[in-house]
Amino acid sequence: MPAVALSDIVTFVSGRYRGPDVAVVGVASLAEASSEQLSFLSNPKYAPLLGETKAAAVLVADELEGDSPTWIRVANPYYAMATVVARFFAVRPKPAGVSPQASIAPSAKLGRDVRVGAFASIGDDVELGDEVVIYPHVTIEAGTIVGDGTIVYPQVSIYSGCRIGRRCVIHSGVVIGSDGFGFATEGGRHHKIPQIGIVRIEDDVEIGAGTTIDRAALGETVIGEGTKIDNLVQIGHNVRVGRHCFLVAQVGIAGSTVLGDYVQVGGQSGFAGHLKIGDRARVYSKSAVFEDVPAGVWVRGIPAVSQREYVRQQREKKK
Repeated sequence: MPAVALSDIVTFVSGRYRGPDVAVVGVASLAEASSEQLSFLSNPKYAPLLGETKAAAVLVADELEGDSPTWIRVANPYYAMATVVARFFAVRPKPAGVSPQASIAPSAKLGRDVRVGAFASIGDDVELGDEVVIYPHVTIEAGTIVGDGTIVYPQVSIYSGCRIGRRCVIHSGVVIGSDGFGFATEGGRHHKIPQIGIVRIEDDVEIGAGTTIDRAALGETVIGEGTKIDNLVQIGHNVRVGRHCFLVAQVGIAGSTVLGDYVQVGGQSGFAGHLKIGDRARVYSKSAVFEDVPAGVWVRGIPAVSQREYVRQQREKKK
């Protein structure tokens, strides 16, 4: 990995720094950083390591007490670290051009500088925007549109007619647009309800490995702009997830539930169907949500109740 001048990093993060201009080759934690690496302090409990770290320089908050020539003062060290890694050190090999071993339908449209790995399958009338990266063994079925700058990692399956926005990141094993779980019971047998809707994913969404997003029975299943989804999440048909939400691993959302903007959901939480979760609501890990949640309310438990009610219940149990 090429070395980067510390002065370039300081300029990039608009930081304040008075130490020597040395070259760094990466970013590491305070405990593990070498003299050729940059580090950061975002959690105050690790402050004692500032005196022990071997890092060439450390991103710290503007208001941090004390002083050191190795400190780079910034408004938000954690965010600054993320941008530095993305700008200088997040180099990952990509397919070189379009592999001759990929299967691309004649009617597919590929934008500028698209990369497609070996054994990828691009169906009829698929549209790939500029600078889209498709890794090996990806399947994109007919009529799907993928926006500029989106990255699709190996073994992803995108069913027909789906819409993927710009600058999305879709990790390995994701399935987008598989049938929603819809059956009508008659005469003692379960009869499949055709799922004829699509999935629409807006710009700047990241979807973790092994996640599945079901197509709508009618209309759309929607993932809002800027939402980040962890690994192994299940999103049912006709669910609508708002903008800039966080869904942590093993969350399950049943059909037709609607999440507002900036909702945060802890790992292994589940939602019944046809619920409305308000903007900026927060659901703690391992919660089971069976009722609507108003905007801004934090809930937890099985069944999920407000944080205040949950604490009251726990106190009652201890009496």
